[in-house]
Formats: sequence, structure tokens, C-alpha cells
Amino acid sequence: MSRPEDPETSGHHRMYKIVVNAQEKAVHTDTLSFEEVARLAFDPVPMGPTVLITVSFRHAHQMPAQGTLTAGHSVRIKNGTVFNVTATDKS
Repeated sequence: MSRPEDPETSGHHRMYKIVVNAQEKAVHTDTLSFEEVARLAFDPVPMGPTVLITVSFRHAHQMPAQGTLTAGHSVRIKNGTVFNVTATDKS
């Protein structure tokens, strides 16, 4: 009887379907950083001394399952995790 292959040992990675700014996205990792989410939301990512990017999330695979993601931090995701990303210019 054959067993399903382990994605970690077979070279295949699991795909997660998430939502970023109301757009469905597919990613192949169970953890996303602030910077990765910003790149998924914007192309190119707005930059500058007066630009502030805010990332909120819900339905994550962690406790708490919702909150705000800050620069330099990551969140564990699952299918259906939702991100809202905004960029504001403080000028």
C-alpha cells in the first residue's frame, strides 16, 4: 500500500490560497513576513521617508489569529488567511 508523499521530503511544497487586498494569491510557504506581504500587495512597494505601510491580518494559523503585522515580523498562515495592506504618505 503506498503512502502519500511528505511535501517536505518529496521536493513539493504545499500551496496556500490567501487574500491580499481582496485579491486571491497563492504562496508556497506557511509563514509570511511583513515585507513579503507588502510585495504581494504592491508592485512596486511604495517607499520613502514619509511612506507608512500598515498590514493587518485575520484567520492566521497562530494565536492570536488576527492582528497587525509590523516590519521585521512574520505571521503563520493557512488557507483563507486575509491581509489588508495600506500605504499612506505622511507628507
